[in-house]
Amino acid sequence: MVPKIPFLLVALALLLAPPYRSIAGATDTLESVPDLQRAMYRNIKSYPCVRLLNLSGEIGCSNPGQEKVIAPIVRFKHSSDELTRLSAVLLPLEKLEGLLLRISKDMDFAQKVAGVLVESDGYRSKSLGFSPAEKFPQAAFAPYKNINYEWNLAGSGIMSNQYNFPVFLLSPETKSVVQELAGKNAGGTDLYQVIVAEFDLVMQTTKSHTHDSGSCLKEQTCLPLGGFSVWSSLPPINISSEKPSKSILMAVASQDSASFFRDQSLGAESPISGLIALLAAVDALSRVDDLNELKKQLVFVVFTGEAWGYLGSRKFLQELDLGADAVNGLNNTLIEQVLEIGSVGKGLDQATRATTFYAHAGGDSPVTKDMLKALQNASDSLGSDNVKIKAADVSNPGIPPSSLMTFLRKNSSAAGIVLEDFDSFFTNKFYHTNINSSSIAAAAALVARTLYILASGDVTVNLMTLNSIKVNVSLVEELVGCLLSCEPGFSCSIVRNFISPSNTCPSHYVGVFLDSPDTRYPEYADDTSRFVWNFLADKTSKLKGSTSSCTGKCNSIDQVCIGAEIEGKGRCVISTTRYVPAYSTRLKIEDNLWHVIPASSLDPMGSVDPVWTESFWNTIGLRVYTVQSGTYDRLILVGGVGVTVASYIVTIVTKSFLAKAVKND
Repeated sequence: MVPKIPFLLVALALLLAPPYRSIAGATDTLESVPDLQRAMYRNIKSYPCVRLLNLSGEIGCSNPGQEKVIAPIVRFKHSSDELTRLSAVLLPLEKLEGLLLRISKDMDFAQKVAGVLVESDGYRSKSLGFSPAEKFPQAAFAPYKNINYEWNLAGSGIMSNQYNFPVFLLSPETKSVVQELAGKNAGGTDLYQVIVAEFDLVMQTTKSHTHDSGSCLKEQTCLPLGGFSVWSSLPPINISSEKPSKSILMAVASQDSASFFRDQSLGAESPISGLIALLAAVDALSRVDDLNELKKQLVFVVFTGEAWGYLGSRKFLQELDLGADAVNGLNNTLIEQVLEIGSVGKGLDQATRATTFYAHAGGDSPVTKDMLKALQNASDSLGSDNVKIKAADVSNPGIPPSSLMTFLRKNSSAAGIVLEDFDSFFTNKFYHTNINSSSIAAAAALVARTLYILASGDVTVNLMTLNSIKVNVSLVEELVGCLLSCEPGFSCSIVRNFISPSNTCPSHYVGVFLDSPDTRYPEYADDTSRFVWNFLADKTSKLKGSTSSCTGKCNSIDQVCIGAEIEGKGRCVISTTRYVPAYSTRLKIEDNLWHVIPASSLDPMGSVDPVWTESFWNTIGLRVYTVQSGTYDRLILVGGVGVTVASYIVTIVTKSFLAKAVKND
């Protein structure tokens, strides 16, 4: 009887086939299709570098084409390690800068890099520092000529480059998993299988070939970066009053920061430490009696989008010029002094227990000198708290990167000071990281007392009231936990009292602008903006008898509804707290389409505005799984050819044998 050849093929395939194992390495019992999918594929929690665009081109990361990128995982110990084939490179954060610089210079090596996986275990070589920003962040906006000055000594500028391959930052809980899988690939214990990473980072602008902000906005493949700034006054401004308006003393901070990875931008050192200090200062001042007797009107502003062309401060000043509803009650001609709270998280000297801050003055006018004097008087009043204030070095080219630059470019004679924890360059080598809550609390106390002194004008300061202004240290510590970590993050009680956050982990990336520009009640304000709005509205509010409950809007024009997102907790209070849209002043929206417009003469920064946008995408994901190795595929091919040849020979021999047997019969 002729042998059944298919049986031989099946037997050989079964003999050569490796035993099935899950991505975790253990042999699994599969009972359903979902079980099979979970066993085969593991989704990796991570944070992508995404594609951003401006008027002149692109930065950030994207898959090179319209398909997913799949490549075996190879772990690098050094950025100088070599690759033998197309690979997904896994390496520590401290080696990322060196790898990206090497890719930009070595094209042969670059062609072997399919994607990059970054371990999130911090930065070991802390003497070196890590900052993906430039050495002078946003130098084009500086109100002085020396734009080659290096404020950020550790700055590498890798954020400003374009990468046509995916880059993901692994979450702490998935880092060890990917390391283990890379180790299996390196060990070569299984000749038949290899573990690969699958990157889904296909950008719409790449698919549609729209490679700048102008073209992608026109083709609707991107949206402008932006969000909502928040301002509030203490005490509330009576908009309908016929009394002459007071001059304005403005305290400002920023709530966003730039990062190489989207949604993983805690930005503690600059500027979120300043935001926390401002909120704590407002809380301290809210407990002062007779604020109506102050000679100046206190106004607090929290800008967003400052890391991307000073979107918040520039749009705020434009709204003032236009007399928009969002800034009703304010007049730009009445802004007398601006005190900005910048990076204040590293002022504490652990050895001496003294906390030192530097006052970077915008100009040398008498009004600015009054601000310096007030800061010194506030420092003296803190006495045993050992909070020191120093004037920044006169050899500095001017103020460091800050929102005050917007005010100075608008009006070069504007009086303003930026409070920082550094003198001539950033002391924190990890730009956008690391803070100390004691330093923030000290800055908040200094700011609160300085504002009270300045707002008193030429009237002798009530020392008893001044000394009663104290910062709630527990509040500062709570805000640090809420705004700068995922534990507790936005699940902390003070945030939950006001809003229902969309995420537990705070993100200080500005995001994209989705609302109508003229809305007073935005639908898409991010978690941080909504919390800041509610916090400031609560602290600056003035009650008239019993408050009424609300779910969104209040009947009176001078009232706002705080806590509306929490069922049963919404209440109307008298407060002048408003959202202000923050997006490029060179954009306008008509018929739901964004258009780039020429720079206005009223906006001195418009001519250098990059007009940042972010590409659309369908999905973003990273997963790992096992595939057959090339060695196994070649073995199957050779085995298949061998079986075919053997089958042919067996067939010929069998025919010959049968023919002879029949002949003999």
